[in-house]
Amino acid sequence: MAIGHGKGKIALGLSAVLASSVLLSACSQDNSTSAGEGGAEQAGSLKIEVFDRGNAPAGLTASDNFLTDYVKESFGQANNIDVEFVPIPRSEEVTKLNVLMASGTDVPDIVFTYDSGTFNKYAEQGGLTDLTPLLDEYGPNLKAFLGEATLKYGQYEGVQYSIPAKRSTVGKYASFVRQDWLDKLGLPVPTTTEELYNTLIAFKEKDPGETGGKVIPLGMTIAPGQYESLIWSFIQPVTEQERFELTQTLSSRDYPILLPGFKDAVQYMNKLYNEGLISKDFALDENKETLTQNIGSGLVGAFSEDNDNIFYPDGAYDVLLQNHPDAVLTAIDPYTNSEGKHAKPVAAPNGMYVMIPKSSKHAVEAIKYLDWMASEDHLMYIQNGIEGEHYTLEDGVPVSIPDMSAESSNKLTGGGDIGIIANGRIFESQEKNNEAFVKSFKIQYQDIIAKSLEISNTDAIEPVYTSRPIEAESKYGTTLGEKIKQLIVKSAMVSPAEFDTTYESMLKDYMGSGGQAILDERKAAYSDQK
Repeated sequence: MAIGHGKGKIALGLSAVLASSVLLSACSQDNSTSAGEGGAEQAGSLKIEVFDRGNAPAGLTASDNFLTDYVKESFGQANNIDVEFVPIPRSEEVTKLNVLMASGTDVPDIVFTYDSGTFNKYAEQGGLTDLTPLLDEYGPNLKAFLGEATLKYGQYEGVQYSIPAKRSTVGKYASFVRQDWLDKLGLPVPTTTEELYNTLIAFKEKDPGETGGKVIPLGMTIAPGQYESLIWSFIQPVTEQERFELTQTLSSRDYPILLPGFKDAVQYMNKLYNEGLISKDFALDENKETLTQNIGSGLVGAFSEDNDNIFYPDGAYDVLLQNHPDAVLTAIDPYTNSEGKHAKPVAAPNGMYVMIPKSSKHAVEAIKYLDWMASEDHLMYIQNGIEGEHYTLEDGVPVSIPDMSAESSNKLTGGGDIGIIANGRIFESQEKNNEAFVKSFKIQYQDIIAKSLEISNTDAIEPVYTSRPIEAESKYGTTLGEKIKQLIVKSAMVSPAEFDTTYESMLKDYMGSGGQAILDERKAAYSDQK
């Protein structure tokens, strides 16, 4: 069998093909399609959503490339199933998915979303297939791969309506400081909130980067990666009941706006802002573009960020080193709470929600496909490519081959979007997952990334799990998400004398716009599930 696309044609190993055929031939005998006259099995079909990010190399598309060909031949031909990939623009995924789901006829057999509210809405409206019996019969490898801890996130009122993708790592945030600035000023690495504050004061007053007065001691935006570590460090210890009832989960993110300490956190941001220690225009920088530019220009002394974001090719660290070759960043964990811990939120163990619409006539094929992906080395192939061409194995972990040809690189197009049962590369242990995560970056960054990953999982605050969705969160989530940003921005930017009045006014508006409805429903839900 050959898998080819343009110039990227290779031969699959015969053993891999035979393994796929043997694994799935028994399943194909019990497909949802029936045998035609003469005993010949009718061809099945399967339409699969795929994100179109608009960045495919010339001559390739999100739905037509080397890896889609691999799926069509290794899974499709081996099981007499005609596979078609349906591209959906990533930036419009919820909007386009809503249109397709409403049509009931044009919708693919496999769809997905990262938005929990969208998943809950489809399940509540009866638009999704109950996957429980299908998983039991056709998904043994898939169930084993995901595990119950992940699968439960795909349930609505106890029914399995989605396949939640499994995250390889759940850590989110780390903080970073210009080590060369610390060394120049003879300062230690800050390990507490107070030490960080003193460091920021020194950066402002002494300008170790010689920015000509443009120094930004603490880079800030209105994106969660910059402010969540700070805010959660002020949240006071609470009971399980208080945590459940007072948390507001909006678009899959837990906001501690009603938890004790939130106001103190915003007031601390007000202090930093009025003392000129954080980015002046942070309220306008929701996409982190200005912060990224300022880090690269050498203006920022410290900042918090997603644990991997600055290390990608042509990212903030690359640009910083181009402009300032002697610059050095150190990963730090400075924010401390009342217990002396470095508390910060981590992600839920699930990523996207993979769903089969109720209108689909090919639910069996869909589960067989996802089970195929979880079996043998198919996910490994989709995520990493061909050993010797795209990666080498080091202690069982694939390490990308540097400077591969454009032809080889193009074969990896869409791997992250086709391997929908996983968010990140997943191996037999969390240690291997972490190792693979670190080794996926440039070798010069691997030490700091390993530290960043460790920090992001230190004193982790796990998301609040609810056995049934909070309807008010789905109803008011978008509006309230914006109102939280407005509360933080306006409260942080007013004079200290105006803080209390501004904060209380914004909080009252938040509660009247749906926050109170969420609080009331959460209190009732806690009583129901106890």
